[in-house]
Amino acid sequence: MLPFNNKSTESTAVKTCAMLLVAALAIMLSPIGAHALDKTSLVLQWLPQAQFAGYFIAKDKGFYAEEGIDLTLISGGPDVLASEQLDAGNAEFATLFLTTGLQRRTTLPIVNIGQFVQRSALMLIARKSSNINSFKDLDGKKIGLWGNEFQIQARALFRQENLKVTVVPQSSSLDLFLRGGVDAASGMWYNEYHTLLTYGLDEEDLQPLFFNDAGLSFPEDGIYCLEKTAQIKPELCKKMVRATIKGWEYAFAHEEEALDIVMHRMQSARVPVNRAHQRWMLKRMEDIIMSDEAATMGVLRKDDFERVRQTLLDTGFLDTAPTYEEFYKGALQ
Repeated sequence: MLPFNNKSTESTAVKTCAMLLVAALAIMLSPIGAHALDKTSLVLQWLPQAQFAGYFIAKDKGFYAEEGIDLTLISGGPDVLASEQLDAGNAEFATLFLTTGLQRRTTLPIVNIGQFVQRSALMLIARKSSNINSFKDLDGKKIGLWGNEFQIQARALFRQENLKVTVVPQSSSLDLFLRGGVDAASGMWYNEYHTLLTYGLDEEDLQPLFFNDAGLSFPEDGIYCLEKTAQIKPELCKKMVRATIKGWEYAFAHEEEALDIVMHRMQSARVPVNRAHQRWMLKRMEDIIMSDEAATMGVLRKDDFERVRQTLLDTGFLDTAPTYEEFYKGALQ
């Protein structure tokens, strides 16, 4: 029989205790051990592109995780309406235009918790050769409009200006406009307008008609959730907005890295990629998010809300509308 080695046994015990202590400390100091991340999801209203760079960066750079959020980003698209995903419970948060948010509020109890696009990038695009120089020149013309929630602003304009137009359904393609099938097409300043330039048209060939110039500068992308989510999870809402602000600030300060992240997202989703086009888009997003010195990123300004609300009431898109205080549950307030 071997003699009992008390020193060896004590040494082993000490090492074991030390290892357990280190493991316990590691768990306590880790983000998961300190506080489990809140799982949630955000659906974007279109396919991956620089329009959503701030969200992608906040996710990939860990800004949401730093706020204690385990966020799943869901892409929208032509057959995936963000508001419907919110309604169906497939996502807890969604990005929507303000006009969409107000209209959907009539059937779905949603609220705005953070407004990022402070002025409209929506436009109609005509050829100068068609002698369309202003919105009034659209009377009697064929106009391409996107479906569903993206028609509100244009139809409000037609009613406001008493224009009689023929609406032609427009897909995500600009082929109908290029072939002369419509006199003017719907577009976003950060997307379709520049796409036409990449097709070989010159700026001198095109007549951009910005809704801003018709007094319809409607804030666009904001973050929405159900009213009960804002009531039950106010801290989560604040963290979502704070992290998204960090994402956009980082995107504008680190353009090339932001473009790398956007392009990776697009490639993963098998969306056609053009870096020059995405660079244009990112710069235009900065223009409309940082629209003036008085704007605070993430805040829905009351004057903007009241203007959109009243326009939708005046043009018959809404019979009733919520007050600013009912609709905006600003996470930064």
